[in-house]
Amino acid sequence: MNKSPLGIGNALRSIAFSLFFYTCSVLMGLTIPFFIAFGGREGAIWICTRWSNMHRWGVVHIMGTKVVIEGTVPSGPVFVALKHESMFEAIDLPTLLPFPAVFAKVELLRVPLWGRAAGLYGLVPVERDQGAKALRAMVSAARGLSQQNRPLAIFPEGTRVRHGTRPALQAGFAGLYKMIGLPVVPVAVNSGPLLHGFWKRRGTVTYRFGEVIPAGLPREEIEARVKAAINALNSEEG
Repeated sequence: MNKSPLGIGNALRSIAFSLFFYTCSVLMGLTIPFFIAFGGREGAIWICTRWSNMHRWGVVHIMGTKVVIEGTVPSGPVFVALKHESMFEAIDLPTLLPFPAVFAKVELLRVPLWGRAAGLYGLVPVERDQGAKALRAMVSAARGLSQQNRPLAIFPEGTRVRHGTRPALQAGFAGLYKMIGLPVVPVAVNSGPLLHGFWKRRGTVTYRFGEVIPAGLPREEIEARVKAAINALNSEEG
């Protein structure tokens, strides 16, 4: 990972990027009722994908941050388990992966306009501490989306974490892995030092796709292998 100090250039780029991203997000959000009314689900998919593409464009061309992909980007029904260090990789998923279904906090589906589009796109709502009924609904939704030949993207640590830290995976990840029965592709990403928070830095963000981990492994083994792989770019430096 190449990281530069904040400096006046990065500060100005951060301000320009935020003005670009949030202005475009609001303007695109206002068009969502139109796209859904005339295009239904396909309209929602189109606007969500373009929003993600717009965000990547701004990171690359306004912030001047290079995005590097190492390894093979998967397609089809597979769990894609990613490190989560900034909002960059969450927004970037429809650009990074071929039409992924994404596990996300249920609160995101309540965001005006964008929540409706996200639900039609294929967000799997995660309701923590809501019991067996919510878990069954989540598993049912994920199975249905995987049957559409879509990868299932998940952040197994559950939330954004600081670069250099290696928290335990959330218990629900191993449960989903067991119940849905898909192989896992772990993905390391080192976006935190550059793109976390308002003040961003120019540099290089790398996605590293690991080897496919087969379905059906014991909990201890799948958690250990995924944890090691998603931290492949992790360091206390930066």
